[in-house]
Amino acid sequence: MIDTKRKYSISEVSEITGYPQHVLRFYEKEFKLNIPRTKSNHRYYTYKEIEKINYIKELQNKGFTNKQIKIILNSPEELIPNSHDETAITSVTFQSNDISNGKNFIVEFQNNLLEKIQETLNQNNINNIEILKELKTEIEQLKHEIKNKERDVLICENAKLKMKLKEKSYEVAELKEKLKREREANKSIFKKIFKRK
Repeated sequence: MIDTKRKYSISEVSEITGYPQHVLRFYEKEFKLNIPRTKSNHRYYTYKEIEKINYIKELQNKGFTNKQIKIILNSPEELIPNSHDETAITSVTFQSNDISNGKNFIVEFQNNLLEKIQETLNQNNINNIEILKELKTEIEQLKHEIKNKERDVLICENAKLKMKLKEKSYEVAELKEKLKREREANKSIFKKIFKRK
């Protein structure tokens, strides 16, 4: 529990917040924190500064960037008196400067989002082009294979036709030979018949 009346050293705040001392010094400049100093120029922290540092840590844990945290910290606040202490709440009435900061934040967020979407679309386009190239290559290979198969089929059919042609030519040759033998046989029969007479 933080004592609201006590002043803490940087080493004590380092233990309380979990931030190393050099980070606390860096955040003092980064977030323009008004850290009070002693007469001998040593930093000291009150509960207000510690609460602000813990708030920064909470925002970081929620995923906010330092730039976004600066915008949140620079939004107007009102101090509302309570019975024992003062509680800081964000004012509903924004000044024009704070509205422009909010608009800048929204514009920056939109631009980042658009960039991410464009990157994703570009990546998808590259992937689609690669897929189309692969498909085109596959189609070309299939066409080539079909042509080769058609050629092989034609070669086979041609070879079959040649074989049939040879078979037929052999059959014709055999028939011619048979016919020739029969003619010679017939001649010899006629010769025998006529010789007897």
